[in-house]
Amino acid sequence: MRVGPKAQGLVGRKRGALCLLVSRLVLTVSAPAEVRRRVLRPVRSWMDRETLALADRHFRGLGGGVPGVGQAPGRVAFISEPGAFSYADFVRGFLLPNLPCVFSSAFTQGWGSRRRWVTPAGRPDFDHLLRTYGDVVVPVANCGVQEYNSNPKEHMPLRDYITYWKEYIEGGYSSPRGCLYLKDWHLCRDFPVEDVFTLPVYFSSDWLNEFWDALDVDDYRFVYAGPAGSWSPFHADIFRSFSWSVNVCGRKKWLLFPPGQEEALRDRHGNLPYDVTSPALCDTHLHPRSQLAGPPLEITQEAGEMVFVPSGWHHQVHNLDDTISINHNWVNGFNLANMWRFLQQELCAVQEEVSEWRDSMPDWHHHCQVIMRSCSGINFEEFYHFLKVIAEKRLLVLREAAAEDGGGLGFEQAAFDAGRITEVLASLVAHPNFQRVDTSAFSVRPKELLQQLREAVDAAVAP
Repeated sequence: MRVGPKAQGLVGRKRGALCLLVSRLVLTVSAPAEVRRRVLRPVRSWMDRETLALADRHFRGLGGGVPGVGQAPGRVAFISEPGAFSYADFVRGFLLPNLPCVFSSAFTQGWGSRRRWVTPAGRPDFDHLLRTYGDVVVPVANCGVQEYNSNPKEHMPLRDYITYWKEYIEGGYSSPRGCLYLKDWHLCRDFPVEDVFTLPVYFSSDWLNEFWDALDVDDYRFVYAGPAGSWSPFHADIFRSFSWSVNVCGRKKWLLFPPGQEEALRDRHGNLPYDVTSPALCDTHLHPRSQLAGPPLEITQEAGEMVFVPSGWHHQVHNLDDTISINHNWVNGFNLANMWRFLQQELCAVQEEVSEWRDSMPDWHHHCQVIMRSCSGINFEEFYHFLKVIAEKRLLVLREAAAEDGGGLGFEQAAFDAGRITEVLASLVAHPNFQRVDTSAFSVRPKELLQQLREAVDAAVAP
């Protein structure tokens, strides 16, 4: 069992000891990992030597830190032609500076979902979805009910949700049941046989799904579907991951804030807003710093277009039409330090919340890690295992100086990944709270893995 992948964590949401101590664990059933890998295997070739050198210089310049707070650009970059935009272009223009962009519908025109899930009029093909997935049970959120900074969910067969959706449209986009939104459906995990999409090369270095596929437990690949007016409240993506989102049909309006600007939107109690379009943000008594926040970067995403959401960018998303989208959360060497920083903040938040029991609770530090995992989806021990799984695969590539299975991951990409893991693993190993974790049963001790990585990285850069 593990926490559902949209757990928002403690930082930035209302805190309470009762909330912290309630474990919201979700039992997940997965399709065979070998099936998922066969359907979703990324295309070959990512990083070249020039891009590796550029990325290494960038992170050396940060000195182990994370990028500073920036202002939103005046407009989002729009990438028109697939043939004129390389992975190196994406690294230079968007991964390193941590900036959003939009890819045109030309990047997704061959996707099976865009052919089969959509009518000639550009609307959701309910008949096809019913025939193919009607009996699948899907998670559905009620957009009209606030639960902390999110919405409560229920589960129902897709056919029942489509029946509701049709009635909602016939009722003039209104229903006594409220506005329901299908969110976080693990279609590729639970129903992997249909040709749904082709993973773009720009997002192929995806450690979260590589890790969960290796464990054959879960994934961070989702389908969202809902009527015009459905929306997702203000949030940043789990673990401060990157995300990408493609509209199979319909349009979305995005409101994005660069890292740090969300702090000016907190209310006088320190809570982030649920809805950044609410008039309540103009109340300077309730939101004393809201006037310091810059305007959001607004994106209107058309059908077929693909939005890249950088690490740590808070955002709110509204469906302007009846919309279906495919979304991934992903972490790699470019935002691994952000993830590690976020996990440290989460642990500090837990420890602060239960500090009054520090002297009276046996194994207080261990319980803090348990609570952190329940609320955030991961703790320090599991983060180590995440790093270990990715590190061992990269070490294999570096030692053999060839890609695994003859394709996909190249030497330069493995060298970059190993270097980023080495830096973060060194920080994890030195962290006092990780030093309290019992590592005696680990198949590879953390310091031993760190030494292996350092030797491999040194050998990779040697002339």
